[in-house]
Amino acid sequence: MNKNIAVIILAAGKGTRMKSDTPKVMHPLCGRPMLSYVFDLARGLGAKKTVVVLGHQHREIRRIVPAGVKIVLQDKLLGTGDAVKRALGALAGFKGSVLILYGDIPLLKKESVKGLLKFHTGNAIDATVLTALAGDPSGYGRILRDKCRAVRGIVEEADANDAEKNINEINTGIICFSKERLSGVFKYLKADNRKKEYYLTDIISVFYEKGLLVEAIRIKDAEEAMGINSRLDLSRASAAMRRRINHDLMDKGVTIASPEHTFINYGVKIGKGSVIYPFTVIENNVIIGRNCSIGPFCHLRDSVTLKDGTSAGNFAELVRTRVGKNTLIKHFSYLGDADIGAGVNIGAGCVVANFDGAGKHNTKIGSRAFIGSDSVLVAPVEIGRGARTGAGCVVTRDVAADSVVVGVPARPYTPRSKKR
Repeated sequence: MNKNIAVIILAAGKGTRMKSDTPKVMHPLCGRPMLSYVFDLARGLGAKKTVVVLGHQHREIRRIVPAGVKIVLQDKLLGTGDAVKRALGALAGFKGSVLILYGDIPLLKKESVKGLLKFHTGNAIDATVLTALAGDPSGYGRILRDKCRAVRGIVEEADANDAEKNINEINTGIICFSKERLSGVFKYLKADNRKKEYYLTDIISVFYEKGLLVEAIRIKDAEEAMGINSRLDLSRASAAMRRRINHDLMDKGVTIASPEHTFINYGVKIGKGSVIYPFTVIENNVIIGRNCSIGPFCHLRDSVTLKDGTSAGNFAELVRTRVGKNTLIKHFSYLGDADIGAGVNIGAGCVVANFDGAGKHNTKIGSRAFIGSDSVLVAPVEIGRGARTGAGCVVTRDVAADSVVVGVPARPYTPRSKKR
């Protein structure tokens, strides 16, 4: 495959159907903005240059654009044709193939796009369209073919007649062009459609009319080409991405008892031999060691690390917490901003009260400590190595190593003298 590839990512649209103050491409998909997956794809393809076209709320989107990616601003949203024309200005001097990607199509796999590029560059094609067969093609542009089945154009749904709307071969939006051919056709684009915009897809009919070589390659799994235009689309794409994440973890030796009822964000790391039980939610920046047991109904929030052999069970919630090896957190506990040693037992109903109404504070629990059921640890506080807290106590002061505290507020436990 010819490695001389440049990528243009279109991410300027308003996304009005999302009905959101958040830019469409910034909506989270399994814990990260959908646009970030497209940047990953461009990098994975080894693109020599990557350009992203921003427009609506571009200042918010800029903060996630990777270093080395050129930003082009489309100050007036005049359509995808106008956006690509502007992006080409940032590719001056580049010669090769230009791949068009979209910021709201985050499920594309690298292998599928590599197949498109290999076909395009290997056959010296002027434009290659990635298409899909859809049971319900609503919302997508339709592929128009001539009597010889050659691609002659693409019609957007808003401009399609009844016969064209019955076509089930759809345009995914992903197109690879010869940069030289692409640069010379924008003067032929006209905004004579219902939206009064310059459609990139109209370039296909221009190529066809000028006798340039236009081909189409069909993607095997249409789900990859799913565009996200509404909250319903986002929900479907999230489910698809969750399946990928869960399957990848299972391939690496993690047991997920019920993948369809387990919600794990992108980038979570889980060691071999660990078991994740149903209705567990694992958010960003979570690292779980080997042979751990998580759930059911467990919530691991941002920045949690669990070392090997740890158990976080029913209705446990952890955030910004580090847990040492072989520690047990079995039932109904909340641990926030805590550093917990190895071999600790956290009793049922234990709560780390990390927020005092003004700020968050840290709690430290030493190795082999035993925290009694329904204990409340009022941060900042430190429980020493091997210390024990009695059931239901409220700990407001540090507890010395190997000591025992009980009561409200907690105080050192003194055994009663034996009766004579």
